[in-house]
Amino acid sequence: MTPLELVGLKALMELSPGRLEVTIGLIDGPVYTSHPDLAGRNIREVPGKQAGTCSRASSVACTHGTFVAGILMAKPGSAAPGICPGCTLLVRPIFSENGGRGGDPMPSATPQELAEAIVEAVNAGARVLNLSASLLQPSAKGERALEAALDFAAYRGVVSVAAAGNQGTVGSSAITRHFGVIPVAACDLEGHPVSETNLGGSLGRRGLSAPGEGVTSLGTEGKPQTLGGTSAAAPFVTGAVALLWSEFPQASAAQIRQAVIQAGGRPRRTIVPPLLNAWAAYRALANNSGGN
Repeated sequence: MTPLELVGLKALMELSPGRLEVTIGLIDGPVYTSHPDLAGRNIREVPGKQAGTCSRASSVACTHGTFVAGILMAKPGSAAPGICPGCTLLVRPIFSENGGRGGDPMPSATPQELAEAIVEAVNAGARVLNLSASLLQPSAKGERALEAALDFAAYRGVVSVAAAGNQGTVGSSAITRHFGVIPVAACDLEGHPVSETNLGGSLGRRGLSAPGEGVTSLGTEGKPQTLGGTSAAAPFVTGAVALLWSEFPQASAAQIRQAVIQAGGRPRRTIVPPLLNAWAAYRALANNSGGN
C-alpha cells in the first residue's frame, strides 16, 4: 500500500488537483523552485530574514523545505506525492541555509521567529499552515508570542497543521496543545506509530497519524530523496485540508478541521492519534453540504 492509499488521499486527488485560491503557507526551509517537478506550480514567497528560494541546494534547510514542498505541490507523475499541485504555495522560510549539510541536526528556529512567520504567512493569504520546526531557546515569553500567533491564525480562519516532533517522547508543546492546531504523529505503512514520533494527550484528543516512514519526495541534487519522521507526515494532513477546501470552498475552518479530525474514527482516549482518512473527511463534508 502506498502512503497516499493508506490515508485515503488517492481517491480525493482523483477528484481535483486543488484550486489556485487555496493557499498553503509553508513555514520551513527555502524551496528549490527551479526543480523541474515544481515547474509551473504557483509558488510565492514571503521572504522574511531568509530568502524563499534556495541559494545552496545542498543545505539542510533547502533539502528539508524542498522535500515538504514536493509532497504538497510536485507535478503529477513525479516521484513525490504532489497532493495539491493546483493550489498555491506560500513559502515563508525560517531555517537558515548557513546550517550544516545532510547528516547534521535539522535546522531550528526560536519561538519568536516562528510566531513572526505565522503572522506574516496569514497576512499574506495562507488558509492552511504547515509547521515543522524544532524550537530553540524556549521561554515563557517565547511561548506566549507563539500562542498569540496561533490564536491570530485561528481567529483569521486558518487551519494550522504541525509536526509533533521526533524525540520519541510523550507530552505536548505550545504548538501541539493549541486549540487551532492539528498535531501530526508519524506512522509506518501499516498505520503503527514509528519509534521516534512524539505522542501525547493533545495528539490523542485531536491529532492525526500520517505516513512518516520511507516517504519519497523531491531532492535538490538530481534525484529523489526518501525520508521519514513527523516533518514528512504533516504535509499529508496539510494537503488533505487544502484539497478538501478546494472541493468545499464555502466550508469554514472549523468545519474542515472537524471533518478531518473526526474522520479518524475511534474514540480519543489514548496518546496515539488515529490515522488520517481524507476520503472519509470528504464524505462527511459532502453529506453535510447536501452535495456529491
